[in-house]
Amino acid sequence: MNHTVLATPSEQQLRWQDMELGMFFHFGMNTFCDREWGNGMDSPELFNPTEFDALQWVRTAKKAGFSYVILTAKHHEGFCLWPTKTTDYSVKSSPWRDGQGDVVREVSEACKQEGIHFGIYLSPWDRHEPCYPDKEAYDDFYTAQLTELLTQYGPLVEVWFDGAGSHGREYDWRRIIGLVREHQPDAIVFNMGIPNIRWVGNEEGIAPYPCWNTAEVAKFNMYINDMVTWLPETPAWVPAECDVPIRKDHWFWHPNDEQSLRSLDNLIDIYYRSVGHGCNLLLNLAPDNRGLLDELDIKRLMELTDEIKRRFSNPIAETEGEGSTIELSFESEKEVNHVILMEAIRYGERVRNYVLEAEQQGEWVELVRGSAIGHKKIDKFETIRTKQLRLRVTGSFDKAMIRNFAAYYC
Repeated sequence: MNHTVLATPSEQQLRWQDMELGMFFHFGMNTFCDREWGNGMDSPELFNPTEFDALQWVRTAKKAGFSYVILTAKHHEGFCLWPTKTTDYSVKSSPWRDGQGDVVREVSEACKQEGIHFGIYLSPWDRHEPCYPDKEAYDDFYTAQLTELLTQYGPLVEVWFDGAGSHGREYDWRRIIGLVREHQPDAIVFNMGIPNIRWVGNEEGIAPYPCWNTAEVAKFNMYINDMVTWLPETPAWVPAECDVPIRKDHWFWHPNDEQSLRSLDNLIDIYYRSVGHGCNLLLNLAPDNRGLLDELDIKRLMELTDEIKRRFSNPIAETEGEGSTIELSFESEKEVNHVILMEAIRYGERVRNYVLEAEQQGEWVELVRGSAIGHKKIDKFETIRTKQLRLRVTGSFDKAMIRNFAAYYC
């Protein structure tokens, strides 16, 4: 937070932060092997999702109110979900669709049909590819794969680079990011090279508070405490994305795994501590070995989004404003127990400290103290009856610009 000039987001970052909810689809060879990380030795013959339905996946995301989806085009075991020219370790060597299938294409077309943004995950670490130990040869191999994905599947909203398995390995990030910028200039880049969003640092979907939109480092992966080294041209504004599987610790589908499904209370808590801390939430639903999302997962997802809508679709009152004091008045005395604040982050993250207060018999009673607001802050407090709330910005970098100040009773 020691930048002398206040950092501001790009237009792409502004659009991305307004999306708030993304859905991850982990699907691939691991789906058929009851494992999270494959070793790259499993036969392509195993990949055969006989009821594969990309529209079911994407329509589920849309119905739940999600704005974008990200597909694991290649996970660490190296199996490619599109008929790449770079290796035979792909869907073209599988019995699915008689070797003529393309998961990436079907998901991208489903997204286009349903009006949802599409993004791809391409693991840098590749446990199958024989040339992986040869840095220069693998950089050529990886950039060829990336180029196929960047040029054959329409506009991409996000390109997800996972740091797992790559500690101590140097990739040609300037070349990699250059390809993204050349072919998909509006795509958001996740956490590696020259990112414009960062990993939140855990796989629990939870952002710390405060979680400022400016950062100079982020964690590499779950398994080491080292920080990833970004290239010098990385922007100062790098908001966080919170990724989490709906089945605890399981990104891929596993048989008889119902006990891992997160509770509604747990998912609501994750929402408060991700979106409610100003970040995007990337929630993983894993298609099963039929190629369909599990009905239990869909039911829990809809319970989550129905509850979010129930709580936050109808504010008692809302306003906007600028400066150190903004008041929100009701037509009559109301019960209130939540406030949502949003800064106009186009002008930077200006608020450093604030106090929320309620009017009680002519006196102002403190409800909440906070620091970061950023894109969004959800504050929950004991129910109080009042006709008026007040936001006092007690510390800011330049004049506070509040995009939304809304009160709720949930």
